Amino acid sequence: MSVTAPAPAASADPPSEPVTTPGRRPRAWRAHLTMAVVALAMAGYVTHGLWADPYNHVLSDNVGDQAFFEWLMGYGYYTVTQGSDPFFTDLLNAPLGVNLAANTSITVYTVLLTPLTHLAGPQVSFVTVLTLNLAGSAFAWYLFLRRWLVRNAGAAAVAGLFCGFAPGFISHANGHLNWTAGWVAPVVLWQVLKLREEGRWLRNGIRLGVLLAIGFSIAAEGLFYTALASGIFLLVWSCAKAVRHEARAALGTVLRALGVTAVVAGVLLGYPLYMHFAGPQTFSGTGFNQRYFAEDLASYLSFPSRSLAGMFGMHKDLAPNRTEETSFFGVPMVVLMVTTFMVLRHRVTPGRRATLRAVGVVGLVFVVLSWGPRLFVNKHQYDFPLPYAALAHLPLFDSALPVRFALVVVGVFGILLALLLDELISRGIPYGSLHGALSAAVVVSLLPLFPLPVRVQHRSPEPAFIADGTWKNYVPEGGTISSLPFALNVTADGQRWQAYTMARGGRPFRIPDGYFLGPQAEGEAGRKLPGQIGATQRATDWLFLRAAWWGYVIQLNNSDRAQARADFAYWGVDAVFLTAEITGSDHQTLNRDAVLATATDLLGPPERVDDVLVWRIRRGVDPVDR
Repeated sequence: MSVTAPAPAASADPPSEPVTTPGRRPRAWRAHLTMAVVALAMAGYVTHGLWADPYNHVLSDNVGDQAFFEWLMGYGYYTVTQGSDPFFTDLLNAPLGVNLAANTSITVYTVLLTPLTHLAGPQVSFVTVLTLNLAGSAFAWYLFLRRWLVRNAGAAAVAGLFCGFAPGFISHANGHLNWTAGWVAPVVLWQVLKLREEGRWLRNGIRLGVLLAIGFSIAAEGLFYTALASGIFLLVWSCAKAVRHEARAALGTVLRALGVTAVVAGVLLGYPLYMHFAGPQTFSGTGFNQRYFAEDLASYLSFPSRSLAGMFGMHKDLAPNRTEETSFFGVPMVVLMVTTFMVLRHRVTPGRRATLRAVGVVGLVFVVLSWGPRLFVNKHQYDFPLPYAALAHLPLFDSALPVRFALVVVGVFGILLALLLDELISRGIPYGSLHGALSAAVVVSLLPLFPLPVRVQHRSPEPAFIADGTWKNYVPEGGTISSLPFALNVTADGQRWQAYTMARGGRPFRIPDGYFLGPQAEGEAGRKLPGQIGATQRATDWLFLRAAWWGYVIQLNNSDRAQARADFAYWGVDAVFLTAEITGSDHQTLNRDAVLATATDLLGPPERVDDVLVWRIRRGVDPVDR
């Protein structure tokens, strides 16, 4: 639906297929190829710290999520080769298992990259997906904007690069393979806009249904936001007087196509949706606090940490963490977008004004939703309810994090930026003071947001004890082993060792705990409660976490050993081991000596095997009383 492209009468839409002229296609392909190369180069620049040494470098701002997605890559190989359930596993969180459908399982990626994961390891698969996500998002937005909104390839390219490498997506490049898949939105929107094509409702309905299934498996929350934005846009656009007759004429075709979409998506997503909402180890809502993971109003006017402005100390720590800097557009960009909307609104035809108005409403709605249930301004909470407070307990909204609604605003800003640049380049806004002021404002708005590479740090290498398969001498078929401290989001090594083992093939081992979202309680009680990060901690895993994180060592007694016996028996642990290094986050060194002292006090002297220290566990016997 076009604001600027030529269209008949009051239409806000271009023809269903672009009109070509002799010689145009080769030039278009050259522009497409150039954009693809630039986007890939930008993505490589952002992720080059990981590419420098994917096996020993880790994202210092999000060690846990990188380990989780590497684990999913390893499990993808295990799924394909062993025929396991892609939406449930008992390899984590022994003995209860993990509902992967209720987590971010990125199934399509894990299956497609199975050969790479096996040959090069989950570490390389992770950085490959991350890089292609960023590049693909910029390229997909470029194609979408070029096809539906603007004539000029340069305008579409700059806006596409803004969308793909906006502050929100750079922050999510710290470990989130789901949220960096920003290409899902323009691809789905493209197909939504094609639903009105006469005579093609069946084909378009099938295509959209398949896309929804793919999008759900990669970024379910992002797909929900895309669907919500599409619905708001179409509703607002259809109600405009100038295009109401077009909407009415297309309604029948669109409804038929949506019926096909519902059938196709329902068939493809039937089992994943069942597992997500009613499968074992599911829960209600999200495992994160929606009031905490909400956007601070001032963050829209602030600069992100990983940007040129941030490099010069112009950023503010207003996000829940460095992975959730989802707005952070800065004052120049926000002012430019408001100005752009006002300028374009007075320069377009009524039909195209309907499209612009609908885009503006989508942006406003998602800005307000991103503020969450209560308003925060510079970290000060104002205790009066916002619209999200009325939505927070509704299905789907209860599983969403308000802070991430701001990612839709990236697309809205990208559309406005493309429209403005198209007007400036094509001289729709003639040379003069307004043209010069807006051109300068574009530079001043974009330059401070130019991204910096993601931060990386060293992580402990995989021990030979795991890599060489020596662990098999200590763990029977289907048995359980754990590194110390137990695997969590802040102590993720143990989950990585399991991922690398699965990727090599053969039998894997199970581990207790792990980084995932799960219920707070077992059975029906857990289904009714919000989720939590990881398993419910028991005394023994907490004992080792305290030692690693704070160096906290206590004098153990036989009561502690009795509790440990019960915990080890519950998990079915056959052995535990300690590596030479323990990876922390944000360059933090975890306290290996405290872990060793605690393990030795609890279990006695260890056995040195290869490059680790090992303690065998006889279920129900160890640790023995002293």
